[in-house]
Amino acid sequence: MIDRFIIIRNEEILANFKYKQDYETIAKKYDTTNHQYNYDHPNWHPYYAQTDLHSLQSVTKSVNSILLGIALDLHSDYNLKTKVMSLFSDYPIDNEDERKNEITVEDLLTMRAGLHWNEVDYLDPSDDCVAMEASNDWIKYVLNKPIDTLPGTSFVYNSGASVLLGEIVRIISGKKVDEWAEEKLFKPLGITDYYWKKTPTGALDTEGGLYLKAEDLAKIGLLFLNGGKWKGKQVVPQKWVSSSISPIATNLYPGENDNTGYGYQWWVWDHSNGKTNIFGAQGYGGQYLTVAPDYDLIVLFNGWNIHKEPKKYSWAVMKDRIIPILEKNR
Repeated sequence: MIDRFIIIRNEEILANFKYKQDYETIAKKYDTTNHQYNYDHPNWHPYYAQTDLHSLQSVTKSVNSILLGIALDLHSDYNLKTKVMSLFSDYPIDNEDERKNEITVEDLLTMRAGLHWNEVDYLDPSDDCVAMEASNDWIKYVLNKPIDTLPGTSFVYNSGASVLLGEIVRIISGKKVDEWAEEKLFKPLGITDYYWKKTPTGALDTEGGLYLKAEDLAKIGLLFLNGGKWKGKQVVPQKWVSSSISPIATNLYPGENDNTGYGYQWWVWDHSNGKTNIFGAQGYGGQYLTVAPDYDLIVLFNGWNIHKEPKKYSWAVMKDRIIPILEKNR
């Protein structure tokens, strides 16, 4: 099911559709225990408490990456090569392994931390992301995962890495993530309404806990389309934007789709000609913010499909349907 569909080209809205779904009735056949990580509870998903704030799920990771880029730019004592474990020395580690000491901030950003992590089914209690969300201390859960690959060598999608990145934003900036976001990103973009889930320790959920209105999520896409500038002001360092949407990690799913890459918590598609043609952020249930720089084009979907696979992904809709129409009408 689709909740919102927006197309923006040359900063002009070409399409803006809102579809009303009766999620309260839809959810009745599932477990509706009132808990923020029960994805079937209509007070929490897909909208927050019947407002227009829509769950972004893993699009949150891309927003948090922006916050980290700003923090690193303003605090020169830290950089991409900073060793992660040195920032978490206060945490007791049950699973000691010297290889963990080699994990860098960039390894977390590109999902190449080397930690053993199984994240494939969010309806399975044994899934590492689900187990982390059910734990009392998310950071401890992640730090105590064993190493199974040399850091920086192999892509494994890992929401726990994004949790650590959120804490690193707090460490570097000295502020809670939502306060940092409000000051450095939301206020400059005119975003005044949002909700952010908190973990049991009071930290912000930076792997999937942000809710925004569709119009405000579109602003994030426009910000990146313009190289980090908003109304002439450089909000995000241009270099960070460029790196974020570059296919730093490639060959993510050998034998399936070799044309998918990953930057700094942003996905990159169709980069076979050596440049980024389509990039975006995506989240569980049908959250897609997709950008095609060659066409000054942004396509946004909010939806909620968690019990069946979608028939078509948004980047494919952009590539196979929307862009060919634009090409035809050039």
